[in-house]
Amino acid sequence: PKEHPQLNYFIEQGNAVKKRAVFLAECCYGKTTLAVAGTHGKTTTSLFLTHLFEQTQQSFTSFMGGFFNGQPSNLKYTGEDFMLVEADEYDRSFLHLQPTVAGITYVESDHLDVYKTEQAFADAFVQFSKQVSQTLVVAHNIPIAGITYGIDVQADYSATAIKPHNEGHTFTLHTPSQTYSNVLINQLGLHNISNALCAIAMAEQVGISAAQTLQGLRTFPGVYRRMNIYRWNNRIVIDDYAHHPTEIKSVLATIKDSFANHSNCVVFQPHLFSRTRDFFDEFVSVLTQFDEVILTPIYPAREQPIEGITSEALLDALPNKRKKCIHKKELKEALRETSASIIAVLGAGDIGAEFETVVSSHSSFAL
Repeated sequence: PKEHPQLNYFIEQGNAVKKRAVFLAECCYGKTTLAVAGTHGKTTTSLFLTHLFEQTQQSFTSFMGGFFNGQPSNLKYTGEDFMLVEADEYDRSFLHLQPTVAGITYVESDHLDVYKTEQAFADAFVQFSKQVSQTLVVAHNIPIAGITYGIDVQADYSATAIKPHNEGHTFTLHTPSQTYSNVLINQLGLHNISNALCAIAMAEQVGISAAQTLQGLRTFPGVYRRMNIYRWNNRIVIDDYAHHPTEIKSVLATIKDSFANHSNCVVFQPHLFSRTRDFFDEFVSVLTQFDEVILTPIYPAREQPIEGITSEALLDALPNKRKKCIHKKELKEALRETSASIIAVLGAGDIGAEFETVVSSHSSFAL
């Protein structure tokens, strides 16, 4: 923006102004780059990849799209043999990259304010795949050629015999060359096993074997606002960045799988008027499956309001008997009043910061 004083200062000093995506591509140019793309799962997968490289003592620089729990930076540097990056599809940013190895976790329409059509969105991922110089790793159900991975499917890398284990899972890992039994991952959710499979497969493409990386799944610190589980007054509260219907569905599936026979409640802050409009029916479909629904006003981010697109309109479309709209500042009271034993606080806006305020004011919250 022209009124930005710091930006104007640097322009006046003769400095070049570049978009982050362009600068990131320049940092990676000529280096062995591993990039993770996908509508869902790319942040967690890129952090899994970073953790596996760190645990195996590789020389790397990682530009992450999120934060490890308890670590304040999304940049990790141990050297420059490898560049690890999250390849963001928003504004077609990932098309500036020319990675050596890439992973695509999920292709499902989003950011239609930019792409306009579902086909244009899908085409961008096809173009991204063509810019990979060595190897592409893709989820088994993505119609782009590459090394495949998936859960309980025929794929180059797969996980079978999945069982719950404390706040994680054990599973059998199948790779093109070997099978590993009783692999332990310390994260809940089948989607996290899928994310880990992608990271393991990508690491193998640059010579880091699964035998070397599997121990890292036990020590993964987790990702800020990705299935962060708190215990509070004999309840479980899950804080998660989920803001797309499919992501909410993954959280709900994890709740039903890990906390069966417990009543649940979702506190959801919709993110963007355009996303709420474009996926209105999908939001209704997934939110209906919760026992109780609490909505806050739509977080606008970069957008202006769209007539008729409100949290109240979304709430009115839900058949749930237990439902209401609140202001985000009423979050503490809402958490206290719900009778649900499993509560999910979801959204990509500032609901996470509000939840942090609630946590900091209650010594009884434990991560």
